Amino acid sequence: MVKNSENSFHWNIGDEIALRYITRDGHPGMTWPATIVIDSTDLVALYIPKGAIYKQFQRINPQDAKSTGYKRILKDTEWRRDVLRLMYPDKFFSIWVFWEYKEGVRVHTSYYVNMEEPFRRSEVGFDTNDHTLDIVVNPDLSWYWKDLDELSDRVEAGVYPIDFAKFVRSEADKVVVSIEKKLPPFNQEWYKWKPPENYKIPVLRSDWESAPVTLWKDRHWAYGEVAKYT
Repeated sequence: MVKNSENSFHWNIGDEIALRYITRDGHPGMTWPATIVIDSTDLVALYIPKGAIYKQFQRINPQDAKSTGYKRILKDTEWRRDVLRLMYPDKFFSIWVFWEYKEGVRVHTSYYVNMEEPFRRSEVGFDTNDHTLDIVVNPDLSWYWKDLDELSDRVEAGVYPIDFAKFVRSEADKVVVSIEKKLPPFNQEWYKWKPPENYKIPVLRSDWESAPVTLWKDRHWAYGEVAKYT
């Protein structure tokens, strides 16, 4: 890791970092161990291999998906696919390139557009948070929405203001244009990427939860009352 200024951390290729989702009330939530593939001014690429152990939220006494009153805890969970996660500064999405193993052969299965906060650098890696809506992109670049209904449910339940949900959808629509016009990164043959042989399965850092979080500057607009104390 190289610290270029008081609040700017940059990483070396091969460094193992923590990718954290920071909850709407400002605490580390779902978190993955990942290996740095690229850390440049216009692209961060993180590798999370099949078999990595990450922190995933699981509901206690699961209820209806529309319910906002359930409790949840973070549990160690095994990641099931290889993914190269492409993250772009100041963008409201990341693009995940997925591979699965079929009869021992590594096969590219999809791209996945995850709508999320623009990432921030932290002393343990990178912080962001999920914004519900996703786009699944097949290898032939045909695509479909994922969790569009859930985005509407969150507005109905008061989790998201309607203006924020409309903003998320508008940012996702911009990515759809890139998919349909075969613009970067969908024309860059990321599906051919392979991890270097010396890359091991990364292990989550012990300070993933205790290290200071970096908060999205627009969280109060997006999350309302739940973010007011952060």
